[in-house]
Amino acid sequence: MGRAIAATLVALAAVTGCTVQPSDGDGKRRSPVHIELPGGTPSPPRTPTGGSPSAAPAPPDDGKPSAAPPAPARVLWARGATGRDVRELQARLRQVAWLFEGPTGTYGEQTERAVSGFQGKRGLPRTGRTDTVTWQRLLGMTREPGRWDLYLMGGQPADPPDPRCTTGRVLCIDKTSRTLRWMIDGRTVSTMAVRFGSQGTPTREGVFSIYWKSRDHVSTLYDSPMPYAMFFSGGQAVHYSADFAARGYAGASHGCVNVRDEAAIAELYAQVRNGDKVVVSW
Repeated sequence: MGRAIAATLVALAAVTGCTVQPSDGDGKRRSPVHIELPGGTPSPPRTPTGGSPSAAPAPPDDGKPSAAPPAPARVLWARGATGRDVRELQARLRQVAWLFEGPTGTYGEQTERAVSGFQGKRGLPRTGRTDTVTWQRLLGMTREPGRWDLYLMGGQPADPPDPRCTTGRVLCIDKTSRTLRWMIDGRTVSTMAVRFGSQGTPTREGVFSIYWKSRDHVSTLYDSPMPYAMFFSGGQAVHYSADFAARGYAGASHGCVNVRDEAAIAELYAQVRNGDKVVVSW
C-alpha cells in the first residue's frame, strides 16, 4: 500500500514540475516531493532574441541601400542659351510644326513657347525648358537636320575667302558657305548671308565689277522690287530680298545675289563704289 502511494506521488511530480528534495542537513526527512503549483499570472509568450511579443520579424539585411526616388530630368537648354545645339532643337521643332521662325541659334520666347506646347501635347510638364525627356521624345519624331536646315534663315559662318579677294575693295561671294564678305585690302569689314539663283537661272561665277547702283530698283523683267541693287553682270545684282527675309533658303532668286538683312545691305550699299571688284566662287 505504501509503495503504491509513493509511485503516485512520483508521477504527480513529473507532471506538475516537482523536484525531489533530499534530506535536510539536520537528518530529518521531509516530504519526498516538493510540488510547485502554477500561479495565477501566465508567463509571456516566447519571442526571438531581441524581439517583442507584438513585433513582426525584421526583414533580412542584404546590405543593399533602399531604392531612391528617380531624379528629375536634367535640363539641357533653356531661355537665353545659344549655339549650334539650339539651332538643331529649333530645326527639329520646325519639322513638327511647333516653330516657324529661325533657326536662329538663340533660345528666345518663341522657342520657349514652342517647347512648352510640344511638352503639353505629349503629357510632359509644360516648363518651356528642354530637358532630357523632352529631347528624347523630339529625337524620336524627327530626322537629323542638314546644314541648310540649321541655317535656313542665315547666320552660317563664312568659309575662308577666295585668294582673288585678298587685294583691293572686293565683294567676295562664296556659293559654298552662302556668304558675302565685304573686304578691303584683305580685311573683312562685314559678312552677311546670301541666296543665289535656282538651277534654271543660276548666278554666274567669276570676277566682275560693280557697274551700276540703283537704290530703289524694280526689275523690268520680273516686276519685282530690288532695293539697294548693285549690278555686276548684265541683269544680275547684289540686292535686298524681302522674300529671302521671309522664307530663307526655301526659295531662290532669278540669278541675283539676295541679301536678307536690310540694315546690313543698306550699310554695304553706302560703302560700295562703282568699279569695286566682285568675286563669285564655289
